[in-house]
Amino acid sequence: MTILHKMLDFYRDPEYFSEVQKIAIPIIIQQLMFSGLNMLGVVLVGQKGEASVAAVGLAGQIAFLLNLVHFGIISGAAMFTAQFWGRRDVPNLRRVLGLCLMMAVSASFIFFALSQLWPSQILRIYSKDATVIALGTDYIRTFSWTFIFFAITFSYAFVMRSTGDVKTPTTISVLALAISTFLSYSLIFGSFGLPELGIQGAAVAAVIARLLECVALLTVIYLGKSPVAASFRELTDFDRKFLGRVIRPMLPVILNELFWALGITTYNIIYGRMGTASYAAMNIVSTIEQMAFVIFIGISNATSVLVGNRIGAGREEEAHIYAGRSLGLGIVGGLLIGLLLQLVKAPVLSLYNVSPDVIENASRVIDVVTFFLWVRVNNMTIVVGILRAGGDTRFSLFLDGIIIWLVGVPMAYLGANVFHFPVYLVYLCAMSEEVAKWFLGMARYRSRKWINNLAAQVEGI
Repeated sequence: MTILHKMLDFYRDPEYFSEVQKIAIPIIIQQLMFSGLNMLGVVLVGQKGEASVAAVGLAGQIAFLLNLVHFGIISGAAMFTAQFWGRRDVPNLRRVLGLCLMMAVSASFIFFALSQLWPSQILRIYSKDATVIALGTDYIRTFSWTFIFFAITFSYAFVMRSTGDVKTPTTISVLALAISTFLSYSLIFGSFGLPELGIQGAAVAAVIARLLECVALLTVIYLGKSPVAASFRELTDFDRKFLGRVIRPMLPVILNELFWALGITTYNIIYGRMGTASYAAMNIVSTIEQMAFVIFIGISNATSVLVGNRIGAGREEEAHIYAGRSLGLGIVGGLLIGLLLQLVKAPVLSLYNVSPDVIENASRVIDVVTFFLWVRVNNMTIVVGILRAGGDTRFSLFLDGIIIWLVGVPMAYLGANVFHFPVYLVYLCAMSEEVAKWFLGMARYRSRKWINNLAAQVEGI
């Protein structure tokens, strides 16, 4: 049998594609709207000049760090909720949701306090430009009010995905993003009778939209009696033994996201200290990257749910096969989307009202993104969709949270501060991390050591 026939046989499973589509498509729509509207928001801010683009980007680093802490907490919880739902164990699912909410909201309060009390000191870590720091300080003081609302919304939405209900949080999130974009335009430029607030208007719009999103999601959950519609007693009905069994595998996921987030922050410090033009270019590219990843975020999240459900139900071989299919889709899809990026980069970059140097740097960074996209897609699927779903959180911590410090950060530092490369070559140096992760991650997938039935371990306590 030829390699082509073997590959066709491997993908000849309508159930896999049906279940991936059911979960992935709503997430893809949500991510597409989020990324598209986020890119539009940067375009709107970009009309105020590259200092405004850099200011919003730097202020966004605080929110970025918090979002990754949230993702560590909530995706760690989702390892359990996906497997519990595979066994239809609703009481334990709700207990994990309560633990998740407690940790996510606590993290939000810490970041909120930092943003209110010491915003300028934090932003000086990234940039020496006084104009950028002043603009970013005002922006983050307002934007940080979204942190508490987002912790609640994200926790409920992620656990709802574990139960297969992706459409409800997606619909509400898309509507909230549309409201945020409309208000951003109106408040940045003073349209439709609203005051002109500049980039501060984008922060005010985000706060209003996040509040409405949180209220709407909770209303729908509890009126519709969703499986995640837990009472306060159900959310807090866990003892020390349950807490220990759940926290132990969750902790490496949280540390994973924290270490990785600090690594990405270090990259941004390196880019920011290369100058406002370099950082503005990277901020523009980051919004374009988000668009490139929308399909794969959907597939990796769907993979996590499907693999976790099957491990929880004792169907481990099927979990391994499903994971492998998603990796193959990531390689093909990453190559195709990379080619598409090359076709659209010129017209997209022409939308930004920034200097030619910024556009040139952004264009060359996109070239690097194109070349490594399929590798990064596979790495995301391995970490989020496979290792965490299988409870292999310690190796995930090493792969995603440690390799960035052993390989990526030192290479980027050398590129910027020793060899004095332009920003696109410094970004190329940072991609060495992704190559190392891919080889190690693929070897771990093939070993099957990542498959652990967490639900069976917790059951009965």
